[in-house]
Amino acid sequence: MNKPEAAGIGLVERARALAPLLAAEADEIERTRRLTPKVVSALIENGLYKSLLPKNIGGFESPPVVFMEMLEEIAKADASTAWCVGQCSVVGMTAAYLDADVAHQIFGKPDDIAAWGAIAHAVQAVPGGYTISARWDFASGMRQANWLGAHVQVLEADGTTRMRPNGTPEIRTILFPASSATTHDMWNVIGLCGTGTDSYSVENLFIPDNFAALRDDFSALREKGPLYGITTYSMFGLGFGAVSLGVARATLDAAIDLARKKHSVGIAAMKDNSAVQGLIGRTEAKLRAARTYHFSTASNAWQEILSTGKLSEQGRAAIRLSATYTIHQSAEVVETAYHMAGATAVFKSNPFERRFRDMHAIWQQIQSRDNHYEDVGKMILTNSVIPRGPTM
Repeated sequence: MNKPEAAGIGLVERARALAPLLAAEADEIERTRRLTPKVVSALIENGLYKSLLPKNIGGFESPPVVFMEMLEEIAKADASTAWCVGQCSVVGMTAAYLDADVAHQIFGKPDDIAAWGAIAHAVQAVPGGYTISARWDFASGMRQANWLGAHVQVLEADGTTRMRPNGTPEIRTILFPASSATTHDMWNVIGLCGTGTDSYSVENLFIPDNFAALRDDFSALREKGPLYGITTYSMFGLGFGAVSLGVARATLDAAIDLARKKHSVGIAAMKDNSAVQGLIGRTEAKLRAARTYHFSTASNAWQEILSTGKLSEQGRAAIRLSATYTIHQSAEVVETAYHMAGATAVFKSNPFERRFRDMHAIWQQIQSRDNHYEDVGKMILTNSVIPRGPTM
């Protein structure tokens, strides 16, 4: 059994206990560009895909900090696994916007996993639901999923775009069995190789109306727990920031371990080199500061929701800023550790080069865009509202 024996052991402890398995499977995950059956089975057995799922559907409905610590622990062992768990866990928050019977049908079994790609395309409204033919990209975790989703605009019968009261297009998140889609193997990349972030398409697919959620529209919530006062986009930021912290922690720890042992002919041992000592001290401070900032931002947001019942625009902006900054700082930590390791870092047998590639893949993601600083800066200066999108 991969599942820890102690009943009631927490999600963070379960994730930590799986580290040896994840580390042992990392090479195969990288080679096949998807999580291995052993890893997926262990994640399911330990409920790690259910961290953000409503309790009424069999989930944990965990506070954000628990979700983040869980991902951080997984990422220390394998970033691709952490990325998939983070992505699919946030997708599970959609259950809070679905009728109970539909939510149970999609997410109710232990091995029910959903994934989705980037926002694109539009469904055609028809009696009883919608139809669509389209293709979507960037669906991390889809190779483990038995349900897929997509974020789409809605075309009315007369061809006009359905609009929200505020004048913006209505966005529906449609959900359908993975067996209804054709998958396209596209994920040939340098980092996060094991996420299987491939593409999928459907042809003339009918979506019943109750399988098309108004996700992140709080007026459409069926579940009233405080967790669902946070949008999925904000939760992605909290989660992927935590993944970057886990990668950075593991990379810096590997560099510290190397520095304790490495000796070069004619050069002082790394551990006795004052330049190395100073670099490790400054880098350790950078990582600890980024982690404290990110986790305190999550804690502050959670306390605000518990106290007021909702997250303010300031709280949402704080998450956007924290996630972006944390990913950037984590990337700098990984680069420092990689260069500190010297030629040792380039060998695949050592714990540097994959993490270096994974971190740089994370750095390229939506949650790490530089324009987030501009959005928050504009809000600070003009009291404006930062954009909600794009949707992942």
